[in-house]
Amino acid sequence: MYYKRIRELREDNDELQKDIAKLLNTTQQHYSKIENGGTEITADRIIKLAKHYKVSADYILGLSDEKRPANSKQRYPRG
Repeated sequence: MYYKRIRELREDNDELQKDIAKLLNTTQQHYSKIENGGTEITADRIIKLAKHYKVSADYILGLSDEKRPANSKQRYPRG
């Protein structure tokens, strides 16, 4: 599911695959495979994307539908 989210984020920000590939230090071809679900994405790249788009990694991974910023000061319940 994450591949759909990263594509939507990129398109919503009017960015090209080659630009995001450069950010992630990979080729456009490899990034295209990530967006199409043809290869996995590493945790460090998810973090880079979350910071770049100012969303949570949970949003990218499909664990949350909230795009809250990664640096949000929201507290989480304990337990």
